[in-house]
Amino acid sequence: MRKVIVYIATSADGFIARPDGGIDWLDRPRTAGDYGMARFYRSIDTVILGRKTYDVALGFGQASYADKKNYVFSRRHRRASPEVEFTAEPVGPFARRLRRARGKHIWLVGGAEIIASFLDGNQVDEFIIHVVPTFIGEGIPLIAPRHRTVPLTLLSTRRYSDGIVRLHYAVRRAGTTERATRRPVKKHVGH
Repeated sequence: MRKVIVYIATSADGFIARPDGGIDWLDRPRTAGDYGMARFYRSIDTVILGRKTYDVALGFGQASYADKKNYVFSRRHRRASPEVEFTAEPVGPFARRLRRARGKHIWLVGGAEIIASFLDGNQVDEFIIHVVPTFIGEGIPLIAPRHRTVPLTLLSTRRYSDGIVRLHYAVRRAGTTERATRRPVKKHVGH
């Protein structure tokens, strides 16, 4: 079955971008290769982005991922192109339809809101997180804040010569219908 995989980089303090969406901290003076990106890219044929992430990509001049089916989740309807399809379909039915179709794995590019929605819909299979050895202090978290517990199973780790660490996790499920559990909000006195 096709997997939905989040393949992403975070700062050492868990952010995917600065509050304004900036990712300048990803620029490294020397890199240790492509961190497995070329291999991963060959393993997928579909990408999913949230609208904000898509807008950032457009700002960099990237209208789509080449040779892949591109979906953008957006509440605002936009005109689709042959490369990009906009959707407001609920995550669960959308992901189940994609999984049933023949093809390679599915890359859930981001951002935080769409990753959270796919987690809440029990539609993420794996996370491949590249932790960049830089603290940025504040920003957009890997996953939009909600009160949830999502158990993970560590599949592998890899340390690169430039200090980046790759963490590969599977989302642990007791059964196919298990959902991410939400914790009750705790009130902190004096905070």
